Amino acid sequence: MSNTPGTPTIAVIGAGIAGLSAALAVANGDPDSGLPGQDVTLITKTDLVESNTYHAQGGIAAAIFPDDDPKLHAQDTLAAGAGLCEPKAVDILTREGAEQVRRLIAAGVRFDKHPDGTLLRGLEAAHSRSRVVHAGGDATGKIVELDVSAIVRNTPHIHIIEHAFVVDLVTESVDAHSPAASEAQTAGVTRVIRDIRLFDTPTGELRTLAADRVILATGGAGRLYPYTTNPQVATGDGLAAAWRAGAQVADLEFYQFHPTALGVGEHFLISEAVRGEGAILLNERGERYMTAIDPRAELAPRDVVARENFRQMMAQGGRPVLLDATAIGRKMGLDQAGLAAFLAHRFPTIDAYTRSMGFDWSREPIPVTPAAHYWMGGIRTDLWARTSIRGLYAAGECARTGVQGANRLASNSLLEGLAYGRRAGLAALRDSEDTVWNPQPLLGSATNAQTREITEPQTLAMPSPDTQAEPSAKPTDVRDTIEQTMWHGVGVLRDADGLRHAHSRLTGLVERTQAQAQAALSKVAKTAKKPKTAATATATDDTTAATTTPATATASAPAPGDIADTVTALENRNLAAIGLIAATAALARTESRGAHARTDFPDTDSVQVCSRPFIRG
Repeated sequence: MSNTPGTPTIAVIGAGIAGLSAALAVANGDPDSGLPGQDVTLITKTDLVESNTYHAQGGIAAAIFPDDDPKLHAQDTLAAGAGLCEPKAVDILTREGAEQVRRLIAAGVRFDKHPDGTLLRGLEAAHSRSRVVHAGGDATGKIVELDVSAIVRNTPHIHIIEHAFVVDLVTESVDAHSPAASEAQTAGVTRVIRDIRLFDTPTGELRTLAADRVILATGGAGRLYPYTTNPQVATGDGLAAAWRAGAQVADLEFYQFHPTALGVGEHFLISEAVRGEGAILLNERGERYMTAIDPRAELAPRDVVARENFRQMMAQGGRPVLLDATAIGRKMGLDQAGLAAFLAHRFPTIDAYTRSMGFDWSREPIPVTPAAHYWMGGIRTDLWARTSIRGLYAAGECARTGVQGANRLASNSLLEGLAYGRRAGLAALRDSEDTVWNPQPLLGSATNAQTREITEPQTLAMPSPDTQAEPSAKPTDVRDTIEQTMWHGVGVLRDADGLRHAHSRLTGLVERTQAQAQAALSKVAKTAKKPKTAATATATDDTTAATTTPATATASAPAPGDIADTVTALENRNLAAIGLIAATAALARTESRGAHARTDFPDTDSVQVCSRPFIRG
């Protein structure tokens, strides 16, 4: 793969809709503005299609119908965001996102349609219009991921590297003598991206990939919690790597818990679209309760429904609440057979899974529980996806663009990936070597001095590796400890005591997981295939150097179990670190707002109508 001399080397990490959109933007450029495309490397942790996008069900919200408008969509988004959305970012989301959905349709992505060829659309919580387009009934993410990844595979400028785990981002100091040095300093930019350190999971090899521009599109971190709708790969790798490299992060206290995951098995997501069609929530006594909580009942914002589901569960000994889809039949005037046919057609994936678990939801309610679903916070960016590290961009769930605020509006996630993934790709093409980010202020609707103090980046020091950590502790056991600590201390409902306890435990887990990660890397490096002569991997602040075996030495491949343990150890290092930041941010926010609910501070506070940035000390 080659570029014109002088053009930047661009890499995209992550292959959900944000990463695919970014890669396509780089490869194709922007013909309308005369911006040519160029080669780009797309790096993915496992298979190309495995991502949060692939597992998304409900659909994509887009104001593309005659009775709708991006401004209406923006109003709904701002209302759901509980005062923390950035209006300019939301305007971009709803306008450019609608354009990108139209492009997907034109490209042949298989959205569901009426027999006459017009698009089907659904209504979801807190939307003022039916604007959610879907594919395969309840398999929107899967179909979009498969269709768009097929386009990516057929785009000559895109080079794909699969099964490569991003260990760290390598940066260097901004040249103090460069023409834009003073501008960078004013913007708080002190580092510039140079390389990506990768762990090749098929071979166990550590290698370095040079890159002048890196776009992170690595998704969320649902695996912080034992109950999550996210796949196994969602461990916050890009967010953690950016944090270690010195990027600002914000809004990490806001984790959206989906109200309805199946209460048994793998906690399979029961899409919000089911409630949009008319399903209702019941406690174990068969009583409907959401009508007394919010005038929108089951279609209230997700944080409202998730919290009430959690309270109802606590009141009945922790047992799941019930989702009654038979109410759809009553609403539509269908008998049981007609409802069964409707559910199988409209929600084929959910229907098949629930039946595989022994439920017939056309006859009886099914058990559901809140589960970690989407992180509103992430790497802080400007409106072109630039971060506080020059040459580093972020898009999708790993980014804090300002569009989600304190609570994401349903079906805005894939839309954000489409709109801001493309923006990240175009910015990586256009930006000069000296371009730095231009973030929007974090003041929200508040302007007093106390609020301005809150919006100054808070320095957070990370504990050093605990070299005395028990080497025999299994990475899977450590993962369980992280998950349980987050669920009980930084979960659906929070208070100071629980947060402090979680903060203390997570501090120890950061120390342990750093030590285990560096030990695991050192172990596999000694036996990795294809060693490089006299090559030594450069360590970052909390990872010791892992020296590869000289090429002249005899080396055997690491055992598959050692590679799997190394991946889990690296993921644990990431989860513990970002969990600690989340706990710190949740302790600092002494109010309840959006998805952040504190029982000891149940009200909102006008002083705290702002996002809180953090940076590593």
